[in-house]
Amino acid sequence: MSDSAARHRARQTVINLVLALAACVALVVVITVTLPRNESNRVQAVDYSSVVTQAATSSKLELVNVKLPNNWWCNQAALTTNNIDTVPVFKAGFVGSDTKYIGYTQALNANPTWLALGLNGMTQTGAKTYGIHSWDIYESVVKHDPKKTMDYVMVLKYTSKTSNENYILLYGVAEPSEFDFFAKQITTQAWSGVTIID
Repeated sequence: MSDSAARHRARQTVINLVLALAACVALVVVITVTLPRNESNRVQAVDYSSVVTQAATSSKLELVNVKLPNNWWCNQAALTTNNIDTVPVFKAGFVGSDTKYIGYTQALNANPTWLALGLNGMTQTGAKTYGIHSWDIYESVVKHDPKKTMDYVMVLKYTSKTSNENYILLYGVAEPSEFDFFAKQITTQAWSGVTIID
Protein backbone atom coordinates (compact mmCIF):
# COMPACT_ATOMS: atom_id res chain seq x y z
CA MET A 1 0.00 0.00 0.00
CA SER A 2 1.41 3.39 -0.97
CA ASP A 3 1.96 6.22 1.48
CA SER A 4 -0.50 8.43 -0.41
CA ALA A 5 -3.24 5.81 -0.06
CA ALA A 6 -2.59 5.46 3.67
CA ARG A 7 -2.67 9.24 4.12
CA HIS A 8 -5.89 9.42 2.11
CA ARG A 9 -7.54 6.78 4.33
CA ALA A 10 -6.35 8.57 7.53
CA ARG A 11 -7.76 11.90 6.28
CA GLN A 12 -11.00 10.22 5.29
CA THR A 13 -11.33 8.64 8.78
CA VAL A 14 -10.86 12.03 10.46
CA ILE A 15 -13.38 13.63 8.08
CA ASN A 16 -15.90 10.85 8.79
CA LEU A 17 -15.46 11.31 12.57
CA VAL A 18 -15.97 15.09 12.28
CA LEU A 19 -19.09 14.59 10.15
CA ALA A 20 -20.50 12.03 12.61
CA LEU A 21 -19.85 14.40 15.54
CA ALA A 22 -21.51 17.29 13.69
CA ALA A 23 -24.54 15.08 12.95
CA CYS A 24 -24.84 14.13 16.65
CA VAL A 25 -24.62 17.77 17.74
CA ALA A 26 -27.23 18.79 15.17
CA LEU A 27 -29.54 16.00 16.36
CA VAL A 28 -29.22 17.11 20.01
CA VAL A 29 -29.97 20.71 19.02
CA VAL A 30 -33.06 19.68 17.03
CA ILE A 31 -34.38 17.52 19.91
CA THR A 32 -33.73 20.27 22.47
CA VAL A 33 -35.45 22.95 20.40
CA THR A 34 -38.47 20.92 19.26
CA LEU A 35 -39.19 18.83 22.36
CA PRO A 36 -42.08 20.37 24.35
CA ARG A 37 -41.19 21.20 27.94
CA ASN A 38 -43.43 21.57 30.97
CA GLU A 39 -42.69 25.07 32.26
CA SER A 40 -45.25 24.89 35.06
CA ASN A 41 -44.31 24.88 38.74
CA ARG A 42 -43.66 21.29 39.78
CA VAL A 43 -44.37 22.06 43.44
CA GLN A 44 -48.10 21.64 43.90
CA ALA A 45 -50.12 24.02 46.03
CA VAL A 46 -51.50 22.58 49.27
CA ASP A 47 -55.00 23.30 50.57
CA TYR A 48 -53.54 24.74 53.74
CA SER A 49 -56.78 25.66 55.48
CA SER A 50 -58.19 22.16 55.03
CA VAL A 51 -54.99 20.55 56.32
CA VAL A 52 -55.04 22.75 59.46
CA THR A 53 -58.73 22.07 60.11
CA GLN A 54 -58.36 18.31 59.69
CA ALA A 55 -55.20 18.21 61.85
CA ALA A 56 -56.85 20.21 64.63
CA THR A 57 -59.96 18.04 64.56
CA SER A 58 -58.11 14.73 64.60
CA SER A 59 -55.47 15.74 67.17
CA LYS A 60 -57.66 17.95 69.41
CA LEU A 61 -54.79 20.46 69.40
CA GLU A 62 -55.29 24.22 69.24
CA LEU A 63 -53.83 25.02 65.82
CA VAL A 64 -53.77 28.44 64.22
CA ASN A 65 -55.30 28.81 60.76
CA VAL A 66 -53.35 31.63 59.12
CA LYS A 67 -55.13 33.70 56.48
CA LEU A 68 -52.75 34.17 53.56
CA PRO A 69 -52.28 37.50 51.78
CA ASN A 70 -53.30 37.82 48.13
CA ASN A 71 -51.07 35.96 45.65
CA TRP A 72 -49.46 33.83 48.38
CA TRP A 73 -49.92 30.07 48.46
CA CYS A 74 -48.92 27.12 50.60
CA ASN A 75 -46.38 24.57 49.33
CA GLN A 76 -46.43 22.23 52.35
CA ALA A 77 -48.35 21.81 55.60
CA ALA A 78 -48.26 18.98 58.11
CA LEU A 79 -48.67 18.15 61.78
CA THR A 80 -46.20 15.76 63.40
CA THR A 81 -47.02 14.37 66.83
CA ASN A 82 -44.54 11.48 67.07
CA ASN A 83 -41.38 13.57 67.38
CA ILE A 84 -38.50 12.30 69.54
CA ASP A 85 -38.83 15.31 71.86
CA THR A 86 -42.61 14.59 72.18
CA VAL A 87 -43.45 18.18 71.13
CA PRO A 88 -46.34 18.27 68.62
CA VAL A 89 -45.33 20.59 65.76
CA PHE A 90 -47.36 21.99 62.89
CA LYS A 91 -45.26 23.32 60.00
CA ALA A 92 -46.24 25.13 56.83
CA GLY A 93 -44.49 26.94 54.01
CA PHE A 94 -45.93 30.02 52.34
CA VAL A 95 -44.71 31.21 48.94
CA GLY A 96 -45.18 34.76 47.68
CA SER A 97 -43.02 34.60 44.53
CA ASP A 98 -39.88 32.93 43.22
CA THR A 99 -37.85 34.80 45.83
CA LYS A 100 -40.27 35.24 48.75
CA TYR A 101 -40.92 32.52 51.30
CA ILE A 102 -42.20 32.53 54.88
CA GLY A 103 -42.03 29.39 56.94
CA TYR A 104 -44.40 28.81 59.85
CA THR A 105 -43.93 26.55 62.86
CA GLN A 106 -46.33 26.13 65.78
CA ALA A 107 -45.00 24.07 68.68
CA LEU A 108 -47.39 23.04 71.43
CA ASN A 109 -46.50 22.01 74.98
CA ALA A 110 -42.90 22.92 74.24
CA ASN A 111 -40.17 24.28 76.50
CA PRO A 112 -37.20 26.68 76.38
CA THR A 113 -34.87 23.83 75.40
CA TRP A 114 -36.95 23.11 72.29
CA LEU A 115 -36.76 26.77 71.33
CA ALA A 116 -33.03 27.06 72.03
CA LEU A 117 -32.29 24.06 69.81
CA GLY A 118 -34.39 25.55 67.02
CA LEU A 119 -32.59 28.89 67.28
CA ASN A 120 -29.08 27.49 67.40
CA GLY A 121 -26.72 29.98 65.74
CA MET A 122 -29.16 32.87 66.24
CA THR A 123 -29.03 35.89 68.50
CA GLN A 124 -31.92 38.02 69.73
CA THR A 125 -31.78 41.45 68.10
CA GLY A 126 -35.05 43.05 69.19
CA ALA A 127 -38.81 42.67 69.42
CA LYS A 128 -41.96 43.79 67.61
CA THR A 129 -45.33 44.37 69.24
CA TYR A 130 -48.66 43.91 67.52
CA GLY A 131 -51.56 44.91 69.72
CA ILE A 132 -50.70 43.52 73.15
CA HIS A 133 -48.54 40.66 71.89
CA SER A 134 -44.78 40.87 71.51
CA TRP A 135 -42.68 38.83 69.05
CA ASP A 136 -38.97 38.37 69.76
CA ILE A 137 -36.70 38.89 66.74
CA TYR A 138 -33.72 36.59 66.18
CA GLU A 139 -31.09 36.88 63.46
CA SER A 140 -28.31 34.59 62.34
CA VAL A 141 -24.87 35.42 63.72
CA VAL A 142 -23.51 34.55 60.26
CA LYS A 143 -24.52 36.93 57.46
CA HIS A 144 -25.39 35.12 54.24
CA ASP A 145 -25.61 36.57 50.75
CA PRO A 146 -28.10 35.67 49.41
CA LYS A 147 -30.11 35.36 52.62
CA LYS A 148 -31.11 31.93 53.90
CA THR A 149 -34.43 30.78 55.32
CA MET A 150 -33.34 30.85 58.97
CA ASP A 151 -31.42 34.15 58.87
CA TYR A 152 -34.43 35.98 60.33
CA VAL A 153 -36.90 34.47 62.81
CA MET A 154 -39.84 35.97 64.69
CA VAL A 155 -40.94 34.11 67.83
CA LEU A 156 -44.23 34.43 69.71
CA LYS A 157 -44.44 32.68 73.07
CA TYR A 158 -47.95 32.15 74.40
CA THR A 159 -50.02 30.18 76.87
CA SER A 160 -53.30 28.63 75.83
CA LYS A 161 -56.23 27.12 77.70
CA THR A 162 -54.71 23.65 77.53
CA SER A 163 -50.94 24.17 77.55
CA ASN A 164 -48.57 26.44 79.44
CA GLU A 165 -45.80 26.96 76.90
CA ASN A 166 -46.31 27.23 73.15
CA TYR A 167 -44.35 28.92 70.38
CA ILE A 168 -45.06 30.24 66.92
CA LEU A 169 -42.10 30.91 64.64
CA LEU A 170 -42.08 32.88 61.40
CA TYR A 171 -38.93 32.73 59.28
CA GLY A 172 -37.81 33.05 55.70
CA VAL A 173 -36.95 35.59 53.05
CA ALA A 174 -39.53 38.33 52.48
CA GLU A 175 -40.17 42.03 52.96
CA PRO A 176 -40.57 43.30 56.55
CA SER A 177 -44.12 44.38 55.69
CA GLU A 178 -44.95 40.81 54.69
CA PHE A 179 -43.65 39.42 57.98
CA ASP A 180 -45.74 42.13 59.67
CA PHE A 181 -48.84 40.96 57.79
CA PHE A 182 -48.44 37.37 58.99
CA ALA A 183 -47.60 38.37 62.57
CA LYS A 184 -50.57 40.75 62.83
CA GLN A 185 -52.87 38.20 61.25
CA ILE A 186 -51.81 35.55 63.75
CA THR A 187 -52.03 37.70 66.86
CA THR A 188 -55.25 39.54 66.05
CA GLN A 189 -57.42 36.81 64.61
CA ALA A 190 -59.99 35.02 66.76
CA TRP A 191 -58.34 31.63 67.15
CA SER A 192 -60.67 28.72 67.45
CA GLY A 193 -60.18 27.60 71.04
CA VAL A 194 -56.92 29.52 71.47
CA THR A 195 -56.36 32.28 73.96
CA ILE A 196 -52.95 34.00 73.84
CA ILE A 197 -51.61 34.68 77.29
CA ASP A 198 -48.16 36.33 77.13
